[in-house]
Amino acid sequence: MSSTLAAGTGTNMSLKIEVPYVTRVEGHGNIVIDMKEGKLITSHLEVVEPPRYFEAMVKGFSYTDIALITSRICGICSVGHQMTSLKATEKALGIPVSEQTVLLRKLLTYGATMQSHVLHIYFLAAPDLLGVPSVVPLAGSHPDVVKMALRMKKLANDVCDRLGGRTIHPNRLVPGGFTRLPSMGDLRWMRDMLANQMVPDAKASLELLKSLADKFPAFERETEYVGLRDHGEYAFYDGKIASTDTGLSPVDDYLSITNEFVVPHSTAKHCRHARSSYFVGALGRLNNNFDLLNPLARSLASSRLSRTPSSTPPRSWWKQFTWWRNPSSSWTSSLRAGSMTKSRPSRISCAKAAARKPRRSRAAFCSTTTLMTIGDRS
Repeated sequence: MSSTLAAGTGTNMSLKIEVPYVTRVEGHGNIVIDMKEGKLITSHLEVVEPPRYFEAMVKGFSYTDIALITSRICGICSVGHQMTSLKATEKALGIPVSEQTVLLRKLLTYGATMQSHVLHIYFLAAPDLLGVPSVVPLAGSHPDVVKMALRMKKLANDVCDRLGGRTIHPNRLVPGGFTRLPSMGDLRWMRDMLANQMVPDAKASLELLKSLADKFPAFERETEYVGLRDHGEYAFYDGKIASTDTGLSPVDDYLSITNEFVVPHSTAKHCRHARSSYFVGALGRLNNNFDLLNPLARSLASSRLSRTPSSTPPRSWWKQFTWWRNPSSSWTSSLRAGSMTKSRPSRISCAKAAARKPRRSRAAFCSTTTLMTIGDRS
């Protein structure tokens, strides 16, 4: 990091800050801030990674291959990109999906969200809060906390492994279903481990973050918040696009919400809707779905929030623990039949889809922007 402080104080101050290669995000970027005589001239996050053109890369491939390719957009949130591509492909080709498939996909999405949030909170954010260069020194000074973080991360990864075949770039998901289903033993194991290990560890994590409250920057930014909202549940997989400024919009209208545009200083596209920018991720979901939190998560969230919607981005880290779900709800739904049924795409549906000339659906290929309502780019 380099910084230059010129002469002057208060409203006449001049300041220039350049932070190259910010790595504690899921990607890389530079921060550039330039203030002259008290006036902000430049405030940029420069994403310097080259574009990879996945939209063009998938042209000519079979519809059965698209989700496996788009999952490579990111090694952390590969499930979100894969789910988005699958749902878009199924809608474009009219492939039916069973209730069982939807439930299993939701479970996989929860597992992917958990591992991503634990990674961000403990391995990317915590070192800065505690003034150390990485999580490695914390293994010596706070071994129990690091062990808990690794235990949470491993359990979330195991959920993804048992449902998707592997944590990174799952290989069991196909249009219409799964190539292999988890066993009843797998589902019972996940239910028990989440209830008996993950929930207590998440509670302990909230207490830990509470003890670090004085280290969080005192910063608020009132803006538009965007995320999914579904009837009757805290939305990660299905629903309408919700905005704290404009209300609900059909998912089919997502282009009117994303409104992508390019800027000279970054290879990443920017988005805007009702204002010059909007906030997504954990805080976007919470501000659009607070009333749909389960009782435990709502009680703990209420003790941390002075109001909703919340406009304190630095404190959104603890909000990443609101993926808790009552183990007796979604898990029971997956178990209630007593045995798993075949969930592969029907031959008739696949034959019809293969015979039909595929419509080029931008949604099927543009996973990155649609992901704003499914995953987290913290």
